Amino acid sequence: MRAAGALLGLVIVLAVGYWLYKMEVTPSAAQGATAPIEQIDTTGVTSDLISIGQAEKLYLASHDSYATLDQLQQEGSISFGSRRGYNYAVQVDGQRFQAVATPTDSTKAGWPTFSLDQTLQVSRQ
Repeated sequence: MRAAGALLGLVIVLAVGYWLYKMEVTPSAAQGATAPIEQIDTTGVTSDLISIGQAEKLYLASHDSYATLDQLQQEGSISFGSRRGYNYAVQVDGQRFQAVATPTDSTKAGWPTFSLDQTLQVSRQ
């Protein structure tokens, strides 16, 4: 009888431990968690924006001005204009630029828009 009680106690402790583990490792959507595919895509978009920013810095060093997205593509500095359901655009104003990534895929409604400027800091809007 004692062994059955010990086994039951062990099962209860393991069940509580598993429940606590699940609560910590997999937060619910109500706690603000994002879907893994959204995390992957938005991380890729951030990486793309940083690539655009680095290409802009290289273009500035060789041309004394920033470039439009088309100019960067023509030079071969970047090879994308739309990716991961996001559309990229670059606005140039003298010695400043802003690269913006906007979700265009209908399945990504409500996903964030990202931007980056000459400081190479990505902002989420």
